[in-house]
Amino acid sequence: MADNSERRGVDRPADVTRPPLPEPLPVEVLDAHCHLDLQEEAVEQAIGEAASVGVTTLITIGVDVPSSRWSAETAAVHDGVWATAAIHPNEAPTASDDDIDAIARLAVLAPVVGIGETGLDHFRTPPEGRARQEESFRRHIQIAKDTGKALVIHDRDAHQDVLRVLREEGAPEQTVFHCFSGEAELAAQCARLGYVMSFAGNVTFKNAQPLRDALQVAPLELLLVETDAPFLTPMPHRGRPNASYLIPTTLRAMAEVKGVALDTLCTAVAENGKRVFGLA
Repeated sequence: MADNSERRGVDRPADVTRPPLPEPLPVEVLDAHCHLDLQEEAVEQAIGEAASVGVTTLITIGVDVPSSRWSAETAAVHDGVWATAAIHPNEAPTASDDDIDAIARLAVLAPVVGIGETGLDHFRTPPEGRARQEESFRRHIQIAKDTGKALVIHDRDAHQDVLRVLREEGAPEQTVFHCFSGEAELAAQCARLGYVMSFAGNVTFKNAQPLRDALQVAPLELLLVETDAPFLTPMPHRGRPNASYLIPTTLRAMAEVKGVALDTLCTAVAENGKRVFGLA
């Protein structure tokens, strides 16, 4: 599969040395957002390494029709792996109506538990592409509502426009802000609206105090954790490849910020993941 990470506005790790396995978690959890198709390791290896540290469920994300189809097919043959389907916001300006129709067909498949990542990106997409991007977002919202599946949002430098579109269209029952990127004020708005906030490894970065402030505001019942692997590797391994087995590193940092016991946070994100994605 073609690597479209550059078009999506993310960078490949500079150091390909893989971080060591962290200490296992006391409670099994999920990685709410990863890109198994973009990782160097085989899917079986990614699943096994993650499970060895207590990360037993992986949500692999679609960003265009080929990756969405790959994710659905991969989830269908691997226990503990589930998929989402969508056209990424940075792909939306050049996507066709047929592409979105293909996403709608994939959305009804049983291994597909979310519609995303969709949303708005005002950092990478220039103004002339934003109308098409917003139209795509609105269509994905409708697909999520039609199928009863979680909406997984990519929001970059577009917080209030994302909230506006959700308000105008009516948000699906389960709405997730992937790789939450706002400050405490946005976290408070999401909390009032019942939107789930998924935090990634960048919450551990030295310059990410606004994210940590947002995490403090986010209620436990609206929290998820993710890797966005192979990107956004948590400290102290920033710059090296990320993978689902590093979820414990991010969760331990999140527990410290929240001032809660690790097992309490693990239990909360595990239950939230089951509820949001309709997992047994």
